[in-house]
Amino acid sequence: MFQLEPIAALATAPGIGAIAVLRVSGAGAIELTNRIFRGKDLTQQASHTAHFGTLRNPDGSIIDEVLITVFRAPKSFTKEDVVEISCHGSEFIIQQILRRLTAEGARLARPGEFTQRAFLNGQFDLVQAEAVADLIASDSDASHRAALTQLRGGFSKQLKILRQQLIDFVALVELELDFGEEDVEFAHRQQLRQLMLDIRRALHPLIESFSAGNAIKNGIPTVIVGKPNAGKSTLLNALLNEEKAIVSDIPGTTRDVIEDELFIDGLRFRLIDTAGLREATDQIEVIGIERTQQKMRDAALVVYLFDGRNISPEALRSAVNEVRSLGKPYLLVGNKLDALTDEKKQVIEAIADEKIVWISASQQTHLDELKAALSNRVRTDSAIQTGSAVVTNVRHYEHLTGTDDALARAISGLESGVTADWLAMDLRVALQHLGELTGEITTDDLLDSIFSKFCIGK
Repeated sequence: MFQLEPIAALATAPGIGAIAVLRVSGAGAIELTNRIFRGKDLTQQASHTAHFGTLRNPDGSIIDEVLITVFRAPKSFTKEDVVEISCHGSEFIIQQILRRLTAEGARLARPGEFTQRAFLNGQFDLVQAEAVADLIASDSDASHRAALTQLRGGFSKQLKILRQQLIDFVALVELELDFGEEDVEFAHRQQLRQLMLDIRRALHPLIESFSAGNAIKNGIPTVIVGKPNAGKSTLLNALLNEEKAIVSDIPGTTRDVIEDELFIDGLRFRLIDTAGLREATDQIEVIGIERTQQKMRDAALVVYLFDGRNISPEALRSAVNEVRSLGKPYLLVGNKLDALTDEKKQVIEAIADEKIVWISASQQTHLDELKAALSNRVRTDSAIQTGSAVVTNVRHYEHLTGTDDALARAISGLESGVTADWLAMDLRVALQHLGELTGEITTDDLLDSIFSKFCIGK
């Protein structure tokens, strides 16, 4: 653990508020804050204690009444000496305090610099550090749980243990290279093969979770499709409780995609209203339908909406086959329930041979049932389990797949009897990916790129 020059920044969101919190971290943070503080001598106070007093200008005039919290190294977020200053949330006061702190020797912090120092001082690994930013940005129960799981270690602790075991084997393989002419084998090949299989077994669920994790982090893309005049735009407006899309009896009113967000049971759904699926009559409609088909391919969940009053058996079977062929979660939603008899509903359900959610978009009936069905459909998908460790970061995904590919080559080489030098090459690549994933191997450019995306003060 080491302490760098003191840095200071606003730790709460900018703007006028009841209070603001400024953070100072680094060598001499307590001493320099004490020089502008009037109250108890902060240099004599224990860690994790709070003290009331005033911050002063050089001429003795009061800047503000504040509450100072002292955290002594290594028992702080950055593992450095840290001071947190709670003041009134005036922009003028905040700037005055920052000006006094910098005059006493602190430097204004760069984005993410506090978290970067925590990482460099071994507070957590790089995956956990990135989870801090995800936790701050989380806007749903699912994204919050995913970030919290990563912050608490998630999958990185397990991978670090497996990586160390692989390092031990690689050392033995490298040792064999020093005795190349003597045909000795220090690394037991069957044990090495089993370890590589164990690592790949740990990687595969994480790799497969990426599409679900990305949906959790950025919202679940949910496309509403169906024939013209099925009521897609009416449904979108009803779910959002606002006139987002134009509604008309004229077929083909929606010619472009319309998107908005809806939160259901802690999940964020990105609802996408699309052009009706039919034979296009002009070039603009052709583009709209092509975009609909692309959104269907990209979606994590497809809602197929149909007008229960006049859908034919052939059209319904075709619709079911089409959404099934996409190979992703879907819901069949029957609209115009207010104009249907129970007998008609039973006939349609028998033809579809599927569970159908019945609603009336125009009357806004059974929308709660539809929302529950959307939530359940996502939660029953084994890839999306909000309490499990899931991969939400592209950088993590790329290193996981890179590790898996290198191990697959190593296993293949092992089975075909490649020499130790060829085996060592693939094992080194796997170790490089695992090390960069958890931060055991880093470069300044990598760290700057990662932490520059953080907010200032974190």
